[in-house]
Amino acid sequence: MPEPKDPVLRPIDVFAGARDASRPEDRLREVRKRAARLREELLSAPPVACYRSRSLVRVPYPTRYALRDAFRGPTPFVHILNRVFLVQFEAEGQLRTLLVSPSDVRANAETPFFKRLGGSFGPFQELGQRLIAPEIGTVEFCLAEAGLSPEDVDYITYDHLHTQDVRRWLGAHGRPGLFPRAKLLVMRQEWESTLALLPPQRDWYCPGGIDGLDPSRIVLLDGDTKLGESVVLMATPGHTEGNHSIVARTSEGIFVTSENGVGPDAYAPRASRIPGLRRYAEETGMEVVLNGNTLERGLDQYISMVQEKEVAGASRQNPDFPGMVCSSELSPYFLFPGVTPTFSFGDLTLGKPARPARGDIRPRAAGAALTA
Repeated sequence: MPEPKDPVLRPIDVFAGARDASRPEDRLREVRKRAARLREELLSAPPVACYRSRSLVRVPYPTRYALRDAFRGPTPFVHILNRVFLVQFEAEGQLRTLLVSPSDVRANAETPFFKRLGGSFGPFQELGQRLIAPEIGTVEFCLAEAGLSPEDVDYITYDHLHTQDVRRWLGAHGRPGLFPRAKLLVMRQEWESTLALLPPQRDWYCPGGIDGLDPSRIVLLDGDTKLGESVVLMATPGHTEGNHSIVARTSEGIFVTSENGVGPDAYAPRASRIPGLRRYAEETGMEVVLNGNTLERGLDQYISMVQEKEVAGASRQNPDFPGMVCSSELSPYFLFPGVTPTFSFGDLTLGKPARPARGDIRPRAAGAALTA
């Protein structure tokens, strides 16, 4: 018999058909309208019990990708700060723990683009790596700091699978991973793309990063999915075909996590003080600045970024910018002058983490893939 679907995961249809119109302007208008509807629905829900973000590693990233055609300056690289997010929420009468973007920093360095970049330091590779891509924290430390154990993690997810090697977390080829109970939540399109990459994509995916995973640990999502009442995994194609955004109703409003853009400046360029962004927005009418290393679906990415910022709404910390807490956030660094973000969230701590009751542990039979 097929295993029953996870009752914590509920498909929703807020954006069903919103992008069906043949005219791009009509698609954008419909998505914007429905984003407002989802925002109101989430604001009526209780805040998640805990929302924390912690820095893992700084990564050099070409400015021409991070800020596309908007930046006016000579700096060829920016720093993006990769973070892990801990979200705890109630569902089915129990506390659930979701980890967003838990990165295996050392394994992810095998991603072809970053491996070539690291190799450019020659005999000074180790020193250059520490200087250009300093590690700040680890997933294990972030969990321990929150008073949680690996057994407490129910789900992990990534807005997309660029650079990610998930084998350390879930295990592979019969070897156990760090999280014995966690399941990976991923859009079906992202999973299928990762299994059959074309050259424009291949440079950004970690070789073998999903090889040998137990199928029972993979939950393939076919669209927008609600976790409890206060978390949504929202399909936002663009940066990759199977991109999704993590939406959380917190005590400070709604936060949306994605890498369609590299920080709040990308979602509000008219308010940005980064050279060129405001002028670019005024001259072109662009509402957002795309993070465009692969440009898999450029128009969809533009619409998705508007969708994200409309769901998030204005940040309470700085109302000039939306509550876009990006998984790889533009960060100032002395080696890359001229691209200091106007506003960034930094590490966040909202609510107090708690260990779920041991009654929450309900291992599933091995070998049966889940869908929702």
